[in-house]
Parts: sequence; C-alpha cells; structure tokens
Amino acid sequence: MKPISVPLGIVKNPSLHQWLTFEKSGLITLHSGKVELGQGVEIALQQIACDALGIDPDQLEFEGGNTLQGPDEGHTAGSQSIDQGGHSVRMACLFARQIFMLAAADALCVAPEAIELERGIFSSSGSDKTCSYWSLLHRLDVRQSIGASSLMPSRRWVGQSISRPDFVQKLSGTGFIHDVSVPGMLHARMIRGSVGESVIDFVDVQAMACLPGVQHVVHSRDFLAVVGPDEAELVKATEKARSFVRFALKKSLTMASDMEALLLSLAGESSTVHQQGVRRDASVLHEARYSRPYIAHASIGPSCALAKWTHGQMEVWSHTQGVFPLRSDLAKAFDLSLDAVQVIHLHGSGCYGHNGADDVAFDAAFVSFKLGVPIRMQWSREDEMTASPLGAPSLVNIRAGVDSAGRICDWNLSLWSHSHLTRPGGAGVNLLGAWQVDGGSEKPVPADLPLPAGGGHRNAVALYDFAHQQVDYFFIPDATLRTSALRSLGSYVNLFAMESFMDEMAEKLSVDALDFRLQHLSDPRAVAVLERLAKVCGWRQQGEADGLHGLGLGFGRYKNVAGYCAVAALIRVEEIITVEKIWAVVDVGLVVNPDGLINQIEGGIIQSLSWTLKEQVNWDASGITSRTWAEYPIIAFSEIPEVEVHVIDRPECPSLGSGEVAAGPVPAAVGNALYRAIGIRARHLPLTPERLTQFILNSA
Repeated sequence: MKPISVPLGIVKNPSLHQWLTFEKSGLITLHSGKVELGQGVEIALQQIACDALGIDPDQLEFEGGNTLQGPDEGHTAGSQSIDQGGHSVRMACLFARQIFMLAAADALCVAPEAIELERGIFSSSGSDKTCSYWSLLHRLDVRQSIGASSLMPSRRWVGQSISRPDFVQKLSGTGFIHDVSVPGMLHARMIRGSVGESVIDFVDVQAMACLPGVQHVVHSRDFLAVVGPDEAELVKATEKARSFVRFALKKSLTMASDMEALLLSLAGESSTVHQQGVRRDASVLHEARYSRPYIAHASIGPSCALAKWTHGQMEVWSHTQGVFPLRSDLAKAFDLSLDAVQVIHLHGSGCYGHNGADDVAFDAAFVSFKLGVPIRMQWSREDEMTASPLGAPSLVNIRAGVDSAGRICDWNLSLWSHSHLTRPGGAGVNLLGAWQVDGGSEKPVPADLPLPAGGGHRNAVALYDFAHQQVDYFFIPDATLRTSALRSLGSYVNLFAMESFMDEMAEKLSVDALDFRLQHLSDPRAVAVLERLAKVCGWRQQGEADGLHGLGLGFGRYKNVAGYCAVAALIRVEEIITVEKIWAVVDVGLVVNPDGLINQIEGGIIQSLSWTLKEQVNWDASGITSRTWAEYPIIAFSEIPEVEVHVIDRPECPSLGSGEVAAGPVPAAVGNALYRAIGIRARHLPLTPERLTQFILNSA
C-alpha cells in the first residue's frame, strides 16, 4: 500500500481549527498561509476546499495571511501555492468532511456510507432528518489533529473558470492596501539616499519639523521619516525636507563596463553543484556567455503598510509574501515576543518576489512605535526603485560538445551571481530599516538557496538528456546593490542561456532547432508541449528569413519539478524589436481554474518581455540613477503583443506550480527569433535599441 503523503503545511499546522472555522451559521471560513498577490490563488484554493467539503463557493469565506488565526505556510513563493498549499487545503477539508460525516451518521442513526452531502447539509434516504456542519459542531473537537481520509473530493468546482472575488473591490478603489485607513492614523514618508543603505551625513531635524504639513520627524541614526495628518501636504513637504539632509554611501559602488566585467571582478565562492554522467569525446565544440542585469520589481503601485502600536502590542497590515516570517523579524527587531506582534495580509498592487513590502512594514511599525499612533507609510516611486531589493545580475557560460551521432555528450554550465534570497524569516533580521536605527540589527550574511530549488542556479541543471552534465556556481556574497528574490530567481537567465545555446548548437550542426531539442528529451510531457507548440505556431511551415521577421522558441520546466512551458515568439526587427505574437503551451497537471492559469501565463509572458526588451537598473558613483519610469521604463500597454495560451490539462496528474513557468522560455524565444530575422545572436539582456545597434556594429 502506498504511504500517505502528508504535505508540509499539515505537518507544521496539524490542528483542524488552524485551517477551518465554523463560527458563522451557513458559512465556513478557510484559513490559509498562502496569500493573494494577484495570481488568483484565493479563488483556486476556495475551489479545492468546496469540492472537498461538499459546499458551494457562496458558503465559503477565505482569509489568507493572518498570524492571529491561520496556518504558518512560510512564504507565498516558488509557484507552490497550488501544488503544496492546495494539497494541504484538500487534506484538511477532506478530513473535516469525514469526521462530520461520521457525526452525521451517528446523529441520523444510519451507516456512514448512507450519508449524502449537499451544500453542507447531511442527509440520508433512510431518514427524514438532516443535520449540517454547523449543527454538528457541539459533537466534535475541531482542535483535533488532521489525519488521513478515505474520502475523495468531487470535481464540481475544480476545473471551472470561476471569477475572482477581489475584482469588484479593486475596480471600485477599495481592494488594495493603499485604500485602507484606520481611525486616528497619520501619514508617513521615508527620506533615504540614492541607495537604500545610505547613511546620514548631516540632517537638520528642526528645519524639517517647521515645514508645512509636517507634524513629527522621526530620526534614529540613518532612519529618517516625516509624519503628518494630510498625505498631499506631506508629499510636498518630503521633497522640501530633502534639502535639509545629506547622505553618504555606506560603501563605494563597484563600477564596470558591463555585467560580465562586473561579476568577474568580484570575489566569489566556487562549487560544483551538479555532476552527472561520464564525459565522452566530442567532435563539435561550442562555448558562449550570456548575462542579465540588475532588475527592479517595478510594481505600478509602490510599497505601503499600516501599523499600530498600543499597550505593548504591534499590529501590522502588509502586502508581504509571508506574514509569519515578517512577524518573526519584527519581533526580533523590536525585542518583542511573537505573541505581541500580529501581521495581517492585505492586497498589494502586484508582487513578484521580495519587494519593498517587508521593509515598508518595518518603517511603519518603527514610526508607530516611536509616536504611539497608527501610521500609514507609503513609499514613493523613487523609494521603490532605490530602496527595495533587486533581482540579482547573472553571468552564464556554457561549453558543450556533441558526439559523432550529433548528440550532446559533454555539457558544462558555469554561472556567477549573488543571493536571490534575503527575505525575512531566516537568520538575523532582513529588514532595511532595522539595520539603520540606533541599536538596530546587523545585516545578515547573504546566502543562497541550495538545489533542487536553487537561487541563482535555479534551472541551471538542464532537463535534456546529456551523457555528461556539470554545473559550477560562483556565488558572490557581496553585491554592489542589494538583491533578493525576483520572480523565477535564476531560472530566467539560466533558461535564456540554455535555450539560446541549444539553438546555436543546432545551427552549428545544420539541424532544426525543434528537432534538436526533441532529440535530447525523453520526458513525454516535455515532448508533448513542444510538439503542440510547433503545431499552433506553424513551426514546420515557416519559410525563409526575410531580414525583418523571425520566429523563435524557448522551453523549460520550472525548477525541473513544476510546470512545463514552451514559448514561440514572432518578432519584427527595425530600429527596435517589436514582438508581434507569442504562443505558449503549458502543462501544469490538474488545472484548478483555467482562466486563472491563463492569466498567470499571460502575465508572466508580459513581464518577461518587459525584462527582455527594456529593464535594467543603472547606477553611478553617487547611487542608483534609474529612479523613475523615465530612467526605468517597463513595457507599455501599446507594446504588448497578441498572446495565445494553450493548456494541456491532465486531470489525472497532481497540480504543478505555474506562476513562474513562462519567465525563462520568453527571452530565449525572442533572442532566437532575432537571430532568425537578421542573423544577430543576442546573448546579453536587455535587448534595447541601443544594445541592438551595438550587436549589429559588433557583427559587422
């Protein structure tokens, strides 16, 4: 008999009451440690719960991310909300249904197998009586530990495209944390230098306090905030206040001509993180290098938080990805017990990893702690671009050879990068403001996630069947700018490099790029997404290059354990690269909400296109210079291509993570399409008009 797989969420949170409460008649509240970041997880988890409980969506309320009531599931990250969070929800709800069904059988004096369930009402054809989840509560201990259930969920709601419940609030201006106010609150704004970790060289606090709109100035070593009752007046005052402070860099910023030169100039720690197979003699060798720059989160709405310090208790509202990890770091920063800190999740304006949400939560909490009043702290656009963690730059070198049969027999990938994971919840305190205040915390020593998940080396191990494969990681702890998790982590650049290299090898061997990939794949699901992609994008029907248009493809399986995604890009090359159409084929196993999945893939494609064509953080000796949309443009609505997503639904298979599967295949598809269009191989991102011109000049 196959052993029962108990998800980590249940192991860490074994009590039923942590997941489900029945306090309102006719309603069940589902508590989850996974939070809504715009990815549609809230409705998907509700669909899973409804099928397991035998109720309808209008009978279920969702509360995600509240440290006072709910399971600790760490961070909502890594495309794990459905395959792990959903697994936990399903197990908890099936167990609840089973114990309530047994109680119903006892109450109705019938055998358990005679019980029927509809909309939370238990009945039996052998009795004219009924009972419900709510009427049976007195018979059960809902604090008991969750165990295995012999029941199977129905498939009434899972697989349906049910609309998200948060749309109405967001469209009406009440759905975001930015829209929330609490009684008696004051507004606050931070004043920081051109990088988040700047130090204050001089400040005239009295002059700031005299500015119109400023009621308080909170200053503690390198932490500086202005506070007032009117947000608009405070924004004006903040700009004027900058003339009364002078910042200095905590350390000089390393300068270099490009990412390759920058990363190779820094000290790192080298290790072989993967080695498999035996090298064979190679007849054709090829080697190439690829890179990506620092990338900002660049959410359209800046980070925001609310905090209230009263009677020794800290209450914080945040759009963090992890309420429990944030609570842990706040408790350490303020020297409080965990019970003295409550963190409640509210929706932000899009979250793609470790952005400024946690830092602004500390900022709000510290000001409230100092003043004893509720505080609403919102960062400015400049704060967001200079103070929040960035996606780390990476350099990837691939060297490979093929045997006499044209198969890759020796594959060597080396990469250089910084930490992709400096979130709260680990050792020390990972909150910017906590490093800046008097008597504050020391900045923890950066580390990175090990494989199989990986940080900078996520997806650095190829899914392809190579006779020999080796991956070496040069981890560079000391980054020029602060880095942490950004959507897909190292997967974006590693798949860009890998999939570009596969095209280059196919070109050397005069083999079709799709056929070359299929030749090296034994995973039938990987083969299926590529073959479906070839069909929908007309890969086999494309004609000769016309010097203007190009069709390219990219493929990957996120983390080599999550969802599969193959992407084709049709581009037009003139002074700029215009992406005319994107096709994507995905396989994520059982699809909980098809519309939600397609939204996720579309969003991932658009963001990855923006990274690929436009985004790059710039700095000089004085600090970060890309502080506004003018210096850090993102893709415009007018530049978004037609996107066509095809889903291979496998209801017999477990659900796989989908939120980050498109990130890596997109730049590869665009880069490969560029080569097909004009014969220029682009290996360094982003593919801006200036860089495109440089590629052309270098190839002349």
